[in-house]
Amino acid sequence: MANVSVAAEWQLLYDRYYRKLEIHQMRWKHIDLNRNKLACAPFGGPIAVIRDDSKIVQLYAESALRKLRIFNSAGVLMAETVWKHSGGRLIGMSWTDDQTLVCIVQDGSIYRYNVHAEVIEPNVSVSMGKECFLQNVVECLFWGNGVVCLTEAGQLYCVPDFKNIKNVKKLADFSNVGGGVGVDGSVGGVGEDLDLSASSETLPNCMAVIEPQYTMSGNVEVLVSFGDGLVAVDEDGVQKLGVDIVPGPLQKMVVSPNGKLLASFTHDGRIVVTDLYFSNIMFAKECEADENLRLIRASLPEAVEACIDAASHEYDLSRQRTLLRAASYGQAFCSNFDRDRIQDTSKTLRVLNSVRDPDIGIPLSVQQYKEVVIMHWACSKITASLAIPDATLLEILLDKLRLCKGISYAAVAAHADKSGRRKLAAMLVEHEPRSSKQVPLLLSIGEEDTALIKATESGDTDLVYLVMFHIWQKRPPLEFFGTIQARPLARDLFITYARAYKHEFLKDFFLTTGQLQDVAYLLWKESWELAKNPMASKGSPLHGPRIKLIEKSHSLFAETKEHTFESKAAEEHAKLLRIQHDLEVATKQPIFVDSSISDTIRTCIVLGNNRAAMKVKTEFKVSEKRWYWLKVFALATIRDWDALEKFSKEKRPPIGFKPFVEACIDADEKGEALKYIPKLADPREKAEAYARIGMAKEAADAASQAKDGELLERLKLTFAQNATASSIFDTLRDRLGVS
Repeated sequence: MANVSVAAEWQLLYDRYYRKLEIHQMRWKHIDLNRNKLACAPFGGPIAVIRDDSKIVQLYAESALRKLRIFNSAGVLMAETVWKHSGGRLIGMSWTDDQTLVCIVQDGSIYRYNVHAEVIEPNVSVSMGKECFLQNVVECLFWGNGVVCLTEAGQLYCVPDFKNIKNVKKLADFSNVGGGVGVDGSVGGVGEDLDLSASSETLPNCMAVIEPQYTMSGNVEVLVSFGDGLVAVDEDGVQKLGVDIVPGPLQKMVVSPNGKLLASFTHDGRIVVTDLYFSNIMFAKECEADENLRLIRASLPEAVEACIDAASHEYDLSRQRTLLRAASYGQAFCSNFDRDRIQDTSKTLRVLNSVRDPDIGIPLSVQQYKEVVIMHWACSKITASLAIPDATLLEILLDKLRLCKGISYAAVAAHADKSGRRKLAAMLVEHEPRSSKQVPLLLSIGEEDTALIKATESGDTDLVYLVMFHIWQKRPPLEFFGTIQARPLARDLFITYARAYKHEFLKDFFLTTGQLQDVAYLLWKESWELAKNPMASKGSPLHGPRIKLIEKSHSLFAETKEHTFESKAAEEHAKLLRIQHDLEVATKQPIFVDSSISDTIRTCIVLGNNRAAMKVKTEFKVSEKRWYWLKVFALATIRDWDALEKFSKEKRPPIGFKPFVEACIDADEKGEALKYIPKLADPREKAEAYARIGMAKEAADAASQAKDGELLERLKLTFAQNATASSIFDTLRDRLGVS
C-alpha cells in the first residue's frame, strides 16, 4: 500500500471520490463465500454465515449438518449452532437495526437469532402468511427492520416492521398485468401482456427496495426489473419508470443509503448511477486541487479542516497520522482556527482504531460512531438532567445533535417522553425533518394539533388520515369537527371518507358547520339507497321513510336562498313518490314507484284508472298538449280504439290529429288511422299519412293541394315498387308543372 499513490486509490463517481479499503485480513478458515449465504450487520456488527443449500458443494473436513455461524467483522468466531428448521430452503437472512438475525425459509416461516446464535422465541411460530406458504418464497429484500418477499407466483408481500411481525401487507399485483404498462405510467389496457408469474419464462431480473422514509407515501416501494421493463410497486399500484434513460435488461440495482440515488448494473456490463426514479443520469465532474501553501493561503482554514475531516474518515493508521500532521502544520498559519479540533479528532480516532482491531472486529465509520455516541450521550443526558429546565436542556442537546447529520431527533424525543419529559420531547421532535417519523411521535406524546399541522404541511394523505383517525377516537365530535374544519386538506379527506362509510357522522359535521344544503343532498341520496332495498316493493312500508327523508331534504334546501330549484325538485319528488306508493298499494302491482310523471300517467291510463291519471295531471300541472300525447299513445297501447275516438271528439285536440294517426299506424291499424287522416289540416301531413298506409291515389290527391314537387318525388319513391302508383305521381307532377 505504501508504494501506491494515495490519489490513485480514489475513483470519481458523479461529484464524489470513492475508494475501497481492506480493513481486516479475515481470520476465518475454509469459508468460501461462493458456497455460503452471508448477512453483515450494520455499524461494523457481526457476520452470519451458513452453507447455501441451494448449491451442490463439496464438503471438506466438516460435518454434513449445516451450522449457522456468527463471526465478528474480522472473521473471529463468536458463536455457532446447528440449523435444524423445517420449511424448505433458507431464502434470505439479514440483521435488523437492533442486532437480531432474521432468517426466512421457503414456506415463509421466520426464525430469529441473537448475536450468540440463540433462537429468539423458539416455541412461537411466525410466518409471512398463508399466501407465502402456498406460493413459496423465492427472494427476500431486507432493509432496516423490514422485508419484502417475492413468491413463485410473482406476488410481493411486505413486513414493514419486525417489531409487529404479524402485520404482513400485500403489495400491488404486477405478476400478470394485462395490457402492459402505458406510456403515461398507467397499467392496463390493450397491448402486450407482462406475465411475470411462475408460469412465465422468468421471474424479475432484479429488485431493489426504497425504504419508507425515502418515499412520498411513507410506505415501502419496490423497483422491479423484468425484460426491458422497469416498474415501481407499492401497496396502491404499479408505475412504469423511465427505461429509456437506462436501457434494460438490468441485472442488479442498489439504492444509496440516503435514498437519493440508484446504481444499476446493465446487461452490457456498465454501472449507471441515476436519480431514484430514473428521470436522468448523473454525469461525472472533474475536481481541481491547489498545489501549495502559497496558492491556498486565503483558504487555508478550509484546507486544514479538510485534512482533519479526511483523517477522521481514514482507516489506515499511517495516513491518519500524515493527514493530522498536515493539519497541525497548516493550523500554525491560521489565527482563528479552533485549536481543539485536532485534539478531539485524535481522541475519536483512538476509540475507532481500538474497536476496529480484529480482536474486537467492529469497523465503525466516524459517522456511525458519532451517531451511536451522540445518541447514547443525548439519552443519558436527558436521564441525568432532571433539574435542568426543558428549554435549557434543549439547547444543550441541539448543540451536539446538529454535529451528526441524519441523526434521528424522533428517537431522542421518544426517550425524553419515556423519561417523563413530554414538553422536551415535543420541542425535540420539532427538529425531526422526516414527517413519517415526526407525526407518529407527536401523536404518542399527545400533541395531536401539532401532528395535524405537520401532516397537512407534508402533503402526505396517509399521515393526515393517521392523525385524523387518532383525533376522531379521542375527542368529542364537536371538538373534532372544529379541529378539521380549520385544515382544508384534513376536512376534505374526512368528507371523502365519511361520504363513503360514515353518513350519519358526516351529517352531524355539515349541521355543525352550517352546510345545510350538503345535509339535504345526503338525505336525498339516502332515500335512493333505500330504493335499492329488495323489500322496497309492492307497497312496502320502506317507502314511508324514503318520503320522510326527501321531505327533510326539501325543508333544508328551503332554508337557503341559493337552492330554490333543489327545494322545489325535492318537494315534487316527495309528492310523486307518495302518489306512486298509494297506487302500488291500490293496484297491488310494484310498477309505479320511481317512474317519471309521464310514465305514471301512462300506466294509470293503461290500467284503466283515468281518475288517478287526472289526479297526477292536476297535482303536477301537466300541460294539455303533454296530457293528450300521453293519453293517445296509452289508449293505442291497450288498443282501446273506441275510447281513443271518443277522446278525439271531446274537444279539438291541442296537438292536432297527427298523433292519433301515428298511434294507429304504429299499432298497424290502418282502418283506425283513416278516421283521423281526413282531419289533418296540413295537406303534406295528410299525403304522407295516406302513403304510409299504402293509399297512393289518396296520397296524390292530398299532395296536389300542396303543389310541392319535392313532396311528389318523395311519395313516388315510397311507391317505387308499384308502377301504377308511380305513374300517378308523374302524371300529377306534369299536370301541375312542378319539378
